[in-house]
Formats: sequence, C-alpha cells, structure tokens
Amino acid sequence: MAFEGLTDKLQNVFKGLRSKGRLTEEDVKKALREVKMALLEADVNFKVVKQFIKSVEERAVGADILNGLHPGQMVIKIVQEEMIRLMGSETTEIKMQPGKAVTVIMMCGLQGSGKTTTTAKLAGRLIKKGKKPLLVACDVYRPGAIKQLMINGEKQGVDVFSMGDNHNPVDIARASLEHSAKHGHNVVILDTAGRLHVDEEMMEELCAIKEQVEVHQTLLVVDAMTGQDAVNVAGQFHERLSIDGVVLSKMDGDARGGAALSVKAVTGIPILYVGMGEKLSDLEQFYPDRMTSRILGMGDVLSLIDKVQETVDIDADRGREMTRRMKKGKFDFEDYLESMKQMRNMGGIGSILSMMPGMGAKLGDIEAMIDEKQLARMEAIVLSMTPEERQKPKLLNPSRKHRIARGAGVDIAVVNRFIKQFEQSQKMMKQMPGLMGGGFGGRKGKFRLPF
Repeated sequence: MAFEGLTDKLQNVFKGLRSKGRLTEEDVKKALREVKMALLEADVNFKVVKQFIKSVEERAVGADILNGLHPGQMVIKIVQEEMIRLMGSETTEIKMQPGKAVTVIMMCGLQGSGKTTTTAKLAGRLIKKGKKPLLVACDVYRPGAIKQLMINGEKQGVDVFSMGDNHNPVDIARASLEHSAKHGHNVVILDTAGRLHVDEEMMEELCAIKEQVEVHQTLLVVDAMTGQDAVNVAGQFHERLSIDGVVLSKMDGDARGGAALSVKAVTGIPILYVGMGEKLSDLEQFYPDRMTSRILGMGDVLSLIDKVQETVDIDADRGREMTRRMKKGKFDFEDYLESMKQMRNMGGIGSILSMMPGMGAKLGDIEAMIDEKQLARMEAIVLSMTPEERQKPKLLNPSRKHRIARGAGVDIAVVNRFIKQFEQSQKMMKQMPGLMGGGFGGRKGKFRLPF
C-alpha cells in the first residue's frame, strides 16, 4: 500500500516527540532531520523536502511552541498543516462548462500508466453525478486499446464512440462531438494515445486535437509507482499542453508516495483523483487533508464513510432490518454473504483497515494474518447451502454438513469449525446491542457498516 514505509517512519518520529514533556530547539531539529530522511526515501522531490522542512522549522522553534503545554503535539500539528499545504490545501474538481451543451475532457499520459482504465473509471463517477458521458477511442495505435475501452465502457454502462484504427485521431475527436450532439451526451471524454516515453510526435498529435476541438479540461494520468519520474512527466506535458489536473493511478501498489507529495509543489498542477485498485469503481477524489491523515497514520474515516455510502447498495429498510437482526443475534448466512459482498465492493479488508486511525504501522502485520483463500473457502461453504439452510442454520444436521463440505470442496471439520464460529459470533452480537446499534455521525443521517 502506498505510503506504508513513510507512515511507519513518521509515526516513530512522532512517538519520540510525544514522549517528551518539554522540547528543546535541538529536539525539534533532530526530529525534522528524521522527517527529512523519511521524505527523501519516499522519493519526494529534494527541493520540495528542503522547503517543507524549512517551513516547519520556522514555525516549530518559536517560544510559544516550545514552552507550550503539549509542544510535541503542536509540532505534529504543524507538520500536518504544512503537508496539506504541500499537496494543494483545497480539493479540486473537474470544471464543467456552465451554459454549454457539452464538456470535453482530454485524457493523456504515457503508455502503461492506466490511462484507458482511468478514463472508464472517470466516466463511472460522472454518471453518479447525473452526467451522460461519451467515451471516445482516439488511441488508434496500441493493439487492443479500442476493444479495452469498449469493454470497460460496457461494464460502466457508458456509450463508446469509435471509428476503428484507420482514421486520424483528430477526425475521430471532431466526429465524436457531432455524435454526442445527436445522442444527448453532455460530457465527451477523449482517450488519446500514449507512448513509452514523451516524444514530439505524441505531443504534436495532442496539440492538434486541442487546436481542432475545444477541449475544456486536459487531464494527465501518471503512474504513482514511478515516483519522481511521474513529476517529471507531468512537467513536460504541462509545458506543451497546459494540464488542468493530474490523476495518480496505482496508488494501491508499492508506491512510496513521492509523486503525490511533489506534483502540486513542483508543477502547480492539482491532483484530482487517485486510483486505489483495479476495479472500475476504485477511483477516489483526492483530498489533501485526508491524504495527509493517511500518511501521518491518523486514518481517513471520512473517506471510509464515503466509500460505504457509495458501495453499500442495500436500501434503508434492508439496512434497518439487518441491524435489528444483528442486535437479536439472528444474523444468518444470507446476511453473511451480503456482508462479504459489501466488504469486497469497498476494496476488501486491507482497504478498509488502511483508513482506520492508528492502523498504518500495524496494517502490514494484520494483512499478513488475513488469509484471503480462507475467506473464499468460507464463502464457498455458504454458497453450497440451500437458501433455507442459510436462513435457518439450525437445520444443519450432520448429513447436510457432509453435503455442504463436498459442494465446497473442503473437509467436514472445516465446515463444523466455521459453523461453530458463526454461532459464537451470533451470541456476541446479541450480548453487545450498544455496539451493533452504533454508527458514524449523529442521530440524523446515521448509517452502519454492513459487516
């Protein structure tokens, strides 16, 4: 997971600051030297790190901080505020054109950055906002690019415009506007061709599209795992095309985080979205304050709440009924399947835990303890039950258990152990009605996790 190494190092630094009742100027400088090394190891731009440390030190060594009641916490707060400022302070949205029939968005980036997939992900987000997007296949060079866009468009329920690979991308872009006008699309997203590296031919083609078509937003997709290279690529594209926003893809991978912390400071281009997985729903709005909380190991409960609200597709009545049943210990195997489905939609246990406060340093250990194959076996056991057995677990006599074991391809002992654990969970739920009745937020607008 991105930032894992940086988070661990920063938490160790902060632990040392919190343990001191009083801080000297030397204590602060020593801690900031460690912060500096952690940022450099995370592949953050050297000039950005130098300015960041200077800004924090200027604010942290003042008499009001060092002589305060909680100087360690104040220094941490300053680090948090400066990091938020580094990444842009405010959340930036795609600017739709008011009063115009269509907003044209051009997606660009190097080959392998995840541009085509990100294009489909973006279309899915726009549909949720009431837009009617049209995906346009302008990549006529990469084998399979058009087909990939069509498959992803179909999965997202988005129309795709293509003229095949025998036409000029500029002509395709122009024709797509006529098509969108006839079919009522209010957003046109151009999926342009990439290259293995920035070259003049690619830039000229992108410039030609912008000259012939009124492009309102130009978005650059960069691979977060390339670190400082991503920042350099952003600078080169911005110089020729005036990029309006960056999308960082593959942030769920082994990315050290340097790109996220450097792009805005180096190029001035805001980060709009981050790709947090391979699924077409795994595109998150970029919030500098929330990302800072994740980096500093403070969690990101707000994003977790957003993820739940976006992915939980059970209706309000079903949710209330599910909560009532959990309180009474009547949570059955149908409810278990629903819980597994919703957890998977939110990216799995690892994705959820990464947003919980204080989990940053422990996440690797916890993920190592989670056996995804074991979870799959448990789900196979439930799916091998009849609907009646799922709703009435008491029906599960020895002969039924043997049949279920054969259907799931596991030993009968595994089935018995799983059912016993499930029964124990039911009893625990019944004994903790206060916990099961809890939720995020106040009385109004309260919702509960479905697992």
